[in-house]
Amino acid sequence: MPSMRALAYDTTGPARRVLTLRDLPRPTPNPGEVLVRVAVSGANPSDAKTRAGARAPIPFPLVIPNSDGAGRIEAVGAGVDPARVGQRVWLWNAAFRRPFGSAAEFVALPTDQAVPLPDAASYAEGACLGIPALTAHRCLFADGPVAGLDVLVTGGAGAVGAYAVQMARLGGARTVIATTSGGAKAQHAAAMGADAGVNYHDADAAGQIRAATGGRGIDRVVEVELGQNLPLTQPLLNPNGVIASYGSMAEPEPRLPFYPMLFAAQTLRMVLVYILPPEARAQGIADLTRWLETGALRHPVALRVPLAEGWAAHEACESNARIGAALIDVAEGV
Repeated sequence: MPSMRALAYDTTGPARRVLTLRDLPRPTPNPGEVLVRVAVSGANPSDAKTRAGARAPIPFPLVIPNSDGAGRIEAVGAGVDPARVGQRVWLWNAAFRRPFGSAAEFVALPTDQAVPLPDAASYAEGACLGIPALTAHRCLFADGPVAGLDVLVTGGAGAVGAYAVQMARLGGARTVIATTSGGAKAQHAAAMGADAGVNYHDADAAGQIRAATGGRGIDRVVEVELGQNLPLTQPLLNPNGVIASYGSMAEPEPRLPFYPMLFAAQTLRMVLVYILPPEARAQGIADLTRWLETGALRHPVALRVPLAEGWAAHEACESNARIGAALIDVAEGV
């Protein structure tokens, strides 16, 4: 049986201790699947949390991590158009509820989870997309277009935040404001296209945000830390405005100002990228494809490491200092 190199773990724990390079059997695509030869794997905080055992015990006896990645289709299973062989693709949900993700030379997964990658985009750019870009898209556009709206992106220098800032610009938002901790992160958010940056540590952060909108307030919030930021964001949110949140690590059980939100008809939306409604995912993929074809998006990368040092990408995902994606170069010449 053909083998492949893969980064894998059979127990949870620190990245450099449990993630090891192994020779494993090469997968065979089942009916409805494609076999992808992976060029670049993208690590995300959720991959690192699963590997660390932060959310649950190890879900399978052996795990190859990482949901995001990009490569070329090597073979197809029964029922898949053979014309897909040789196609450049980017991946989503490669490791979600599955034991073997993209941190390997080959991965087999359902055909719709391998999205055609435009020629204008590199494999590294494709490996940045799955979790961050689709999360940003859903947070921004789940409740309609943002054209003419004032948008606030908290954590605007993060992987999701950087895409959200760019997409809000591309979607025609009137004003895009990003909160960061200042310094290099503020500069990064500005480089992504934010009209204004606010240090969330500042005592007058709310005043700065409102001033950046010309006093109009905020219509749409892309929220990285719901519980921690709600006292700041909710009073700034306009009637019928939306907070779309994809995280609340600092306060996992936030207190909700129900009546202030009720009497302003404000919406709180939870976004989990792994279970997007099919139509929402399809729209996100369509928009990403269009933007990739025209080079409209930037894909910042914090570090790229070889497969044997993939643990370093996981460690980077555990650091708040990271600005940009954490990528693993799996194979050359794909």
